[in-house]
Amino acid sequence: MSQTTLPGSDIKPWMRPAPQGYKFINANIVDVESGTIKENATIITTEGKITYVGSELSILVSQTNLKIVDCEGKYLCPGLFDAHVHLCAVPGFTDLSKAFGNPNDVHLLRQPYTASQMLHRGFTSVRDCGGAQLALKEAIEDGVFPGPRLFIACHALSQFGGHGDLRGPHEPTVCCGGTHSNNRLGLMCNGVPECIAAVREDIRCGADFIKIMGSGGVASPTDKLEHLQFTVAEIQAMVECATNAGTFVTAHAYTAKAIRHCIDNGVRGIEHGNFVDLPTAKLMAEKGVYLTPTLIAYDQMASERWKNYLPIESQKKNEIVLKSGLEALRVASEAGVTMCYGSDLLGPLGSAQTHEFALRAQILSSPEVLRSATFNPAKMMGCADELGQIKEGFHADVVILNKNPLEDVTVFDRPDVHVLGVMKDGRVYKSRWDALLEDAQIPVRVQ
Repeated sequence: MSQTTLPGSDIKPWMRPAPQGYKFINANIVDVESGTIKENATIITTEGKITYVGSELSILVSQTNLKIVDCEGKYLCPGLFDAHVHLCAVPGFTDLSKAFGNPNDVHLLRQPYTASQMLHRGFTSVRDCGGAQLALKEAIEDGVFPGPRLFIACHALSQFGGHGDLRGPHEPTVCCGGTHSNNRLGLMCNGVPECIAAVREDIRCGADFIKIMGSGGVASPTDKLEHLQFTVAEIQAMVECATNAGTFVTAHAYTAKAIRHCIDNGVRGIEHGNFVDLPTAKLMAEKGVYLTPTLIAYDQMASERWKNYLPIESQKKNEIVLKSGLEALRVASEAGVTMCYGSDLLGPLGSAQTHEFALRAQILSSPEVLRSATFNPAKMMGCADELGQIKEGFHADVVILNKNPLEDVTVFDRPDVHVLGVMKDGRVYKSRWDALLEDAQIPVRVQ
């Protein structure tokens, strides 16, 4: 069987030809920026990009070889963006310690499954806040296996005894920082020289941004939620190194004091933020600091289904942050803070990734929630001119729905019912609709 040889496929035999061009007609386009629907529109995708959005009558040149899909009654939404995941915390284990504490090859070989599931739910982009490796990002980009577009931090940087330190109080201390045992999530660093080295190492290893632990956390065994982590000098040094590399620092932080400690020293993003108060939220808005709440993580860990997933000391902390999470959403929204969608689900809890929509919808409008899962994280990652909207020149990342998400954003909670198709870079990776065929499989080449 002969096959046209693609340039470079002798080195990378999994390379695929350019994606099929599509012409979606009679579509309702979800404009997430304005919160409106553009009715009866046509979208054309070519070579992975959106090349036309508008009226059928305004098309100047008729293109051939386009697959025509009639989207009457359907809604075309930008691909979703989850801004807080941990791909290294894979399913297959009964408690949190095993999800994080297993050898690199064990979790790395399970991550393709987790990545493909995220994509099939409609998440065409995710930001991994500690644990994902450059090799995984490159394999997805090359088309070796399906998954969302990855933005990675490599590690979450933590002081000894901080939120990224998974050792118990009776385990030994090592002398010079680095990772411990099988902890892929965190990189330990104490003092300015080690903090500088840690940032530079993560940048060397492909980090798109830097993640630090600025306060205590739920899953860590030896710190308290109210602890401040890292000194002023340490945070400033890490921010300077990230800035020098053309990127930014985001920080895990719960309390208002911890949030201020981070943003006063140059941090541009806050993860979780469950105890933010109104003055601190207003300061975040003034400084353009992004907030990524992760309510579904606490909700799931407090559920009866997963009651034994966390150790006892973490269960108590989880109850505290869960109660304050919804109020933090209201406070942040009132202050005008730009928020991004985050799930932070670990291990088997990842199946609830889309349920964050319903939690946020208790406080925020559907357009607000949808912006947090599309436009806002794209802007945070410096990609607002190519991701997060359905516009000409943008990546052809499209989710096809049978209901209007601007009226009820919780339709994403049932992807098996409402998400009819998921396109990333012009390829259909998942279809639950007879009118749309999946076309993203790697062609088998007999050599």
